[in-house]
Amino acid sequence: MSKGLDNLLRQPGIWRANGGGPAPYGVLPTGFPALDRVLPAGGWLRGSLTEILPERLGVGELRLVMPALARLSREGCWIVWVTPPHIPYAPALAAQGVDLSRLLLVRTRSDTDAQWAMEQALRSGSCGAVLAWPAGADERSLRRLQLAAEAGRSWGVLFDPPTHSQGRTPATLRLKVQAASRGIVVEILKCRGRGPSSPLPIGPDLAQVGAVGPRIGR
Repeated sequence: MSKGLDNLLRQPGIWRANGGGPAPYGVLPTGFPALDRVLPAGGWLRGSLTEILPERLGVGELRLVMPALARLSREGCWIVWVTPPHIPYAPALAAQGVDLSRLLLVRTRSDTDAQWAMEQALRSGSCGAVLAWPAGADERSLRRLQLAAEAGRSWGVLFDPPTHSQGRTPATLRLKVQAASRGIVVEILKCRGRGPSSPLPIGPDLAQVGAVGPRIGR
């Protein structure tokens, strides 16, 4: 290795996903030990973009991120929801330990406005996590969101349709989520520092996914 490259890799802002140093902006435990074990950093990366592709809305994709959102809200961080498909179901969120006083709901008139709102929230530096349900975001838009997450040291979560699984993405992590008889099955489609994974069952602690899934807008 050249001396210049060696000096570069010693910089605190450089993170090598294969374990060559700590994540520069910190890590959020997912709340599910089985998932933490297969993620290179041991959890969700702050300052990054995560794509979650559920086979359909309400299979348990929100419950997957609830432990991290609860932790962030207890830390006093803002949790921003950008144009969710339904009004968040407050009792279910509170039951998962989320501090409702730290939630912000943003409604927009177009997908372009939603992407702009998400980018501004991520870049602000005051949001622990920003969740969005874009109708469609190209690679250039995703790259802007990834850079905004890094700039604001925030965690961006996009819930995309499963048809996006073959598209290119600059996101740090892309997961596919499917329903199972008890809980859900998570498959890593892309992850910096490792290749795709075999389907990972998560349960039975996720057996009642409806608590934050289908009931979210009722």
